[in-house]
Parts: sequence; structure tokens; C-alpha cells
Amino acid sequence: MKTVSKYLVLSLAIITISVASISAQNQSRSSGRSIEQQIFKKLIGLPRYGVFDHITYQVNGGEVILGGSVYSLGTSRSAESVVKRIPGITNVVNNIRDLPPSSFDNQIRREALRTFANKGLYRYLYEFDPEVRIVVDGGRITLVGYVANSGDFNLFNILANGISGVFSVQNNLIVGQDSNR
Repeated sequence: MKTVSKYLVLSLAIITISVASISAQNQSRSSGRSIEQQIFKKLIGLPRYGVFDHITYQVNGGEVILGGSVYSLGTSRSAESVVKRIPGITNVVNNIRDLPPSSFDNQIRREALRTFANKGLYRYLYEFDPEVRIVVDGGRITLVGYVANSGDFNLFNILANGISGVFSVQNNLIVGQDSNR
């Protein structure tokens, strides 16, 4: 009976040490990521963060400054909320601009997405984290993100300028860089 008790205590001690070890490993993995990587993962995981939204961030010690423009309602508050919960962040300055509702801009968004997709650029737009973001504000299109080559860069620019109702196009696409920041 004493032998069984000793084995039981020993087994329990081994299990406890194993669980503590696994917990410590998981904690060190999450803290092993840089704050920038953690912010990036949190932002792309926002439920309403889509192809028509663009959020930027800058880290200064424990302070994070969020910027950009979002079409989806509530996305700016959600972004601030998830970033505040990251360990090591002491302050979040939310400079994300909520784009005003506009049926005119919505029409341009739909037409831009349809035009780009129909001309073979859909691979940049239809993913969990699209490589190209289309920001439409007051009839002005801003393209932000990454493309594989200068041909795609130029095609985005030409197609965007050909969309009916567009006043101007700002092409901020970057050629040939890895989008997995």
C-alpha cells in the first residue's frame, strides 16, 4: 500500500512539473514575438477588417500610435481595444479615421473590386489578410500594400484611374516585397 502511495505521489509530481513546463514554454513563445508582430496578428484578426480598410501602427516603447482609415464601422474601436490588451503596451493613441458613409464611395468600392478581380488581380484581394487594400474616400482611391511585380503595380494604377466617378488615384503599392511582415 505504501509503495502504491509513493508511486501515486511521484506520478502526480511528474504530471505537475510537466504541466508547469508546458505552460512556461507557451508563455515564452508568446513573449518571444516582438510587440510589432503581436500588434500585426491582432489587427489582421479583427472580424470586420477587410480589403477596404487600412490600419497603420507605430510603436514608441510602451506606446502605440494607430493610424489609417477604415470603412467598417466599429473597426477603429476594436483595433484600439485589442492592441491595449497586448502585454507591454501602456498607452494606445487611436488616430484611425472612420470613413464617412457614402453610397457614391460604396459604388466605387464595388466597381474597383470587380474591375481588379476581372483583370486577374483577385489574388491580391481575396485572402484572410489581403495584400492590397483599397481605400476610397470622397471619390479618391488610395491603393496600399504589396504586389509581386511592376506589371501588377501598373495594372492596378491604370484600372483604378479608369473607374467611373474616381477623381484621383494614389498608388502606394510596393513592388516585390514579402507581404508577411
